Amino acid sequence: MLEKTGIPTSEDIDNIKPDEERLKEGPVAVIECFKEIPCDPCFYSCPFGAIKEFEDINDKPELITEKCTGCGNCIASCPGLAIFVVDYNKKTVSLPYEFLPLPEKGEHVKGLDRGGREVCEAEVVKVRDPKKNDKTAVITVKVPEEYLMEVRNIEVGDFNE
Repeated sequence: MLEKTGIPTSEDIDNIKPDEERLKEGPVAVIECFKEIPCDPCFYSCPFGAIKEFEDINDKPELITEKCTGCGNCIASCPGLAIFVVDYNKKTVSLPYEFLPLPEKGEHVKGLDRGGREVCEAEVVKVRDPKKNDKTAVITVKVPEEYLMEVRNIEVGDFNE
């Protein structure tokens, strides 16, 4: 399905998803990069060495989960917007966001799945938009636990109309 729609299958996700034990320990990156392409900024963005060094620039990134602190430095560094931080303890997903207007902390937004379909309501708990991120903000949203591995984007707007 990935080849035709750009949307990974549940099997694709299972192959890159950190194990349940690690997910329960606290925030951890989820790297949804499924193609071998010449790209490696995520490796250089991680101050903890949690992304395995590439033998070839076309390698897919590999997360070393025991080194990952869930800091999120890798999120905005990914030009493919394919890295997220999931925190099962706080029920949050941190994701890259390149639209305007930026949401504000406390705002309720629509949580969208990989296909852009609404799956739940989400609450913005943090907005990071430092200049060094070069216009890629990192938005952290609180979502129901069953959607932590589903929500990969948000829709901002007034939904009371």
